[in-house]
Amino acid sequence: MIQPAQIQVRFSDLDVLGHVNNTVYFSYFEMTRVHYFRELLGIDWDWQSYGIILVKNEIEYKHSVLLNDRPSIAMITEQIGDKSFVLRYELRVNDVLYAVGRSVQVCFDANTQKTISIPAEMREMLKRIEE
Repeated sequence: MIQPAQIQVRFSDLDVLGHVNNTVYFSYFEMTRVHYFRELLGIDWDWQSYGIILVKNEIEYKHSVLLNDRPSIAMITEQIGDKSFVLRYELRVNDVLYAVGRSVQVCFDANTQKTISIPAEMREMLKRIEE
């Protein structure tokens, strides 16, 4: 099991009301993807040939994250298709659910600038973090 990503809230993440700005959550989700992919695929994965592009992001805010909070984010595979997959993010502070997000990724070969089927190794990785 992969440990959730641990996020450090920075002062620059805050808006004028003193809570994390709504757009920053997407950056936190990106950090979470990097954390999980590094753990599951390693650092030598060929992202140029077997990369992903983000095609959709959504979030539901339940509580405001503040400067001194220590969020942790779990990432779960919700759906796996031929070329695309859906990930869910659960942001928690002290085991309380603060936000739920979803993103759709499509596998992409940057060399040919074309979408590709999900590579077998990545597909297996995604299955390891299914609900």
